[in-house]
Amino acid sequence: MFWSVCVVLLAYLLGSLSFAVIVSRAMRLDDPRSYGSGNPGATNVLRSGNKLAAILTLLLDAVKGVAAVLIARFLAERLGYGDGVVALAGLASFLGHLYPIFFRFQGGKGVATAAGVLLALNWVTGLACLATWLVIAVLTRYSSLAALVTAVLAPVWFHFMHGDSQVVGAVAVMSVLLVWRHRSNITKLLNGTESKLGGKAKKPSDSAT
Repeated sequence: MFWSVCVVLLAYLLGSLSFAVIVSRAMRLDDPRSYGSGNPGATNVLRSGNKLAAILTLLLDAVKGVAAVLIARFLAERLGYGDGVVALAGLASFLGHLYPIFFRFQGGKGVATAAGVLLALNWVTGLACLATWLVIAVLTRYSSLAALVTAVLAPVWFHFMHGDSQVVGAVAVMSVLLVWRHRSNITKLLNGTESKLGGKAKKPSDSAT
C-alpha cells in the first residue's frame, strides 16, 4: 500500500510539470495562459505563432503521461502491486497536468497527457484514440471538438480492445474530466465562436462570448 501511494504521488508530480509554461519561458514567448482558452497547453502555444514551441509542448506533455505509466509498470513486480495501480498512476499524471502543484493548480486541459497515458496503457487502443482525434481535427479544424469526441469514445475503445475493468475505469474518469475541462469550449462550439486550429486567438478578456 505504501509503495502504491508513493508511485501514484510520483506520477502526479511528474504530471504537474506544465511544459506549455516551461517551454514558453525558455523560448521567451508570451505566457500561454494569457490568450486563447487561458489554459497552458500545446494548442495555446501554437496560437503564439511558434510551431516549434507547440510541437515541443505537445511531445513533452505526452511523454510525461507515457513515463508515468511505464515507470509504474516497471516498478509493479518489484514493489508488489498490480495493473490497477499502474492505471491510477496514469490517471494521477493526468490530474497533475490539470491541477499542477507547481503552478498554483492552474493547468491545461490534458489532451496530450491523456494521449500519452492511453498509448502507454495499451498502444494499439491508444492509436485508435489518436486516430479518432486526428480524423475529427482534420475534418473540422476544431481541436476541442476532436478532444471531446475522443474522450467519449476512448472508454468504448478500451472496453472492447483491452477489457481490463480497472484500466477502463481510469480511462473513463479521464474522459469525464476532459469533457468537464472543455465545458467552455462546448459553449463556444454551440455559439460558433470557438477558435480553429492554426488561427490566432484573442486574449481571454477580449474573447467573444
